[in-house]
Amino acid sequence: MGFINPVLPDVDYGEWRTKTRAERIKPMVQHWGVAGFGAPDGVYLLYIAKIIGYIAGGLFFASLTPGIGAFWDFPDWWDEPVVFQKVVVWTLLFEVLGFGCGFGPLTLRFLPPLGAFLHWLRPGTIRMPPWPGKVPFTSGSRRSVVDVLLYAVVLAATLWILLAPANRSAGGLDAQVGMIEPSRFVPLLVLLPLLGLRDKMIFLAARSEVYLSAVVVFLLPGIDMIVAAKLVLVAIWWGAATSKLNRHFPNVVAVMLSNTPLVRSKAIKRRLHRGYPEDLRPGAVSRFLAHFGTAVEYLVPLVLFVSDGGTVTLVAAAIMVAFHLLILTSIPMGVPLEWNVYMMFGIAFLFVDKAQYGLADISNPLPVALVICALAAGVVLGNLFPNKISFLIGMRYYAGNWDTSMWLLKPSAVAKLDTHVKKAATLPRRQLVKLYGERVADLLAHKGYTFRAMHTHGRALFGLIPRAAGPEHETGYVVIDGEFIAGPILGWNFGDGHLHNEQLVAALQERCHFEEGEVRVVVLDAQPIQRQRQRYRLVDAAIGEFERGYVAVSDMLARQPWDCDIPAHITWSRAAANAGSNPPASQAARQDPRAV
Repeated sequence: MGFINPVLPDVDYGEWRTKTRAERIKPMVQHWGVAGFGAPDGVYLLYIAKIIGYIAGGLFFASLTPGIGAFWDFPDWWDEPVVFQKVVVWTLLFEVLGFGCGFGPLTLRFLPPLGAFLHWLRPGTIRMPPWPGKVPFTSGSRRSVVDVLLYAVVLAATLWILLAPANRSAGGLDAQVGMIEPSRFVPLLVLLPLLGLRDKMIFLAARSEVYLSAVVVFLLPGIDMIVAAKLVLVAIWWGAATSKLNRHFPNVVAVMLSNTPLVRSKAIKRRLHRGYPEDLRPGAVSRFLAHFGTAVEYLVPLVLFVSDGGTVTLVAAAIMVAFHLLILTSIPMGVPLEWNVYMMFGIAFLFVDKAQYGLADISNPLPVALVICALAAGVVLGNLFPNKISFLIGMRYYAGNWDTSMWLLKPSAVAKLDTHVKKAATLPRRQLVKLYGERVADLLAHKGYTFRAMHTHGRALFGLIPRAAGPEHETGYVVIDGEFIAGPILGWNFGDGHLHNEQLVAALQERCHFEEGEVRVVVLDAQPIQRQRQRYRLVDAAIGEFERGYVAVSDMLARQPWDCDIPAHITWSRAAANAGSNPPASQAARQDPRAV
């Protein structure tokens, strides 16, 4: 790989550009199968530097605690309860500033490499309330000075905790300097959810299901806090494992391991697929790793929780550390790197160093049970009703079963977005053109298509494009993944399709006044755990939804990433409604793309 320039497939660009979208995607998929995204080595060094900075920042704030010792003496004080408290709050701050998930080139952020605070400290940008019109004082989509101040106060609340002394009793724990007073956590616990009612993006970007849950347990006395924090980590592992009980996950494993920078052997990467280069569905190795990983995520955390030290605990801890190291060193797209570092630290601190504390040691089980029940409810509801619950709250990480969208914009619509929408960055394609020129930018954009197509839902998204845009879908529209619309326009993106669905379409229509046909969006819901289908909606920014239906998971699994001939089962269409007839829900449509 080059240090600055990306590694791309060797294609005759002029001939390649004359092909259909599906034909252009095929060589990109085949290249991904042995080379991944093809990011330059310099990009990976950037992420390594970021991880080092994250670790150094956590140790720095912990070392500021009076009485704990010097920064370079961290081997002597890393296991103090106050250190764990400050690591959690530091990680939350790191994420909500935009340096964690969704940072940098592997999320198609280049100039600048992040949004977040650059966006959320800017009045007039778009905000996304979760329940506009239902929760008082949250309607609208324009960020006000009040929203900016509230975000700034949340940042200040985290710093107030990070600079706190440890003058609270450790509550029976073996500690030299104690813990942080509960009152220090109250402003953050109040303000971040309050801000989330005005703008769900910031609440989600803080990774509240992980870190705010941990902050809640910091209100408990020492031993209760430790046991509750253990249960929070187990809930995260089990929630993630539950989301992987689907037929999509082997695709995630194949995509992620094809992209790992540590394994450069093409022969090894070919074995991840069923029959490289013509059958790029996940092979036996990917399927085994997917099922084995899910079993590990269920069973080993249970062993960690019930064991009380010794060899069993150390072996279980080593397995889980290796599990997170595999994800971390793969540098996956979306780059949730710090989360994996945090989980490894949590394993060492909670399950190894504090192995002796378990359920029998809890003095007040009710608040512990309430926290865990709230997390479990998010997992259950998120899997049953994924169209209603963020995949973060539902803990459906890496599952390959996400709410997604694909946006089709005419050149005039792209110009309106650039002119009428206040934001901190341009669309990714423009950033790439500045860096590499038009040709390389085009190839890299198709690598983005490839990432989506190699997941099952990508086949449905590309298959529905002709239904959304008609005969002009190949030449009349710029096709952009919804994540890469949300990134520059909202300031953050991390795989959550709830950030770029009809709510964002409406906010942009309010500002840009698109004409009918200028913006078409394919919205695809994730698969509920109890059904083997995914619902879709086709939306026009000017006139709203004009078709809905579903696609079968089995149809997506049976096809190659470049095969977009997915049957659409139409349950309602505007055209049929205007004509006085709609097809029954079971009717499958393989219509001519011109019939929109």
